[in-house]
Amino acid sequence: MPPNPTGPTNRQLRMLVRFLRKAAVANSANIWRAVAEYIERPRRQRIVVNVGKLDRVAKDGDVIVVPGKLLGGGKLSKRVVVAAVKASPKAIQKVIEAGGEVLTIPELVRRFPKGSGVRIII
Repeated sequence: MPPNPTGPTNRQLRMLVRFLRKAAVANSANIWRAVAEYIERPRRQRIVVNVGKLDRVAKDGDVIVVPGKLLGGGKLSKRVVVAAVKASPKAIQKVIEAGGEVLTIPELVRRFPKGSGVRIII
C-alpha cells in the first residue's frame, strides 16, 4: 500500500470493489462499475439508507442494491430483494418480515450478472 492511501483501506471493501469492476467488464454491465465507484468514496461520503426510504422509492418485487449501509429506520411494506455492503440486524429483520430477501452484493452479482432490473438506491 502507498504511504498515504486513497480510497478504502478496509481489505474486504477493496476486494469487493475489485470484484465489481471485474464483473462490470466480464458482463458488460456498467451498473456494477457505478456501485464500485460509490463504495470507493471516502468514509464521510458513504451511503446510508433507511428501510423507510426503500418503502418510499421501491415498488413491490424490486431488486435493490445499496452501496453502503442499510439501517432499520422506518417501515417497509413491500417485498423487495436488497443487497448492501452492510445491514443492521433491525433492517434485516424488517426486510424479511415484509417478505423480502437480504443478500450480499457478490450474491446479487451472481444472481443478476447483467444487472438488468437492479436499481441503485442512494
